[in-house]
Amino acid sequence: MIKPYIDYFKYIVEHKINVGIECCKEGLYWHAITHDMSKFRPSEFIPYAKFFFSKNRTKVYNKDDENDENFLKGWLLHQKRNKHHWNFWVCLTRKDEIIPVPMPKKYVKQMICDWKGMSRKFGGYWVDYYNDNKHAFILHQDTIDLIEQEIKNEIKK
Repeated sequence: MIKPYIDYFKYIVEHKINVGIECCKEGLYWHAITHDMSKFRPSEFIPYAKFFFSKNRTKVYNKDDENDENFLKGWLLHQKRNKHHWNFWVCLTRKDEIIPVPMPKKYVKQMICDWKGMSRKFGGYWVDYYNDNKHAFILHQDTIDLIEQEIKNEIKK
């Protein structure tokens, strides 16, 4: 009964360390400490732990799993509490318009550090993650330009 919560706690700590390392490389020391702190709030922690670490879950990720109402509530709260998620910067209007708002550069850098931190855990390269998933992101052109500039900077290294 408590195992999913312990497993998820360990996962968060590992993720924070991985992202923290990447943030420190970029001089984002405060974000290295504060990154994803909201994941410890019960409104996110409990649905995430149940969704990702419940013994009822299959080991194979299924896109249909994302329709879990409790997980969706936790994920929505997480997006809207953390400016390093592109989802934070999407405005839904009363006219059913979906309008991306430009992300400030510091949040773009934090988002990339998040992607790099995930790459530390799961392998791969953050640029490949971006290229493989950008079709599903709702990003303002200014944000896309900042991300692509970071890719160019990475290639120069």
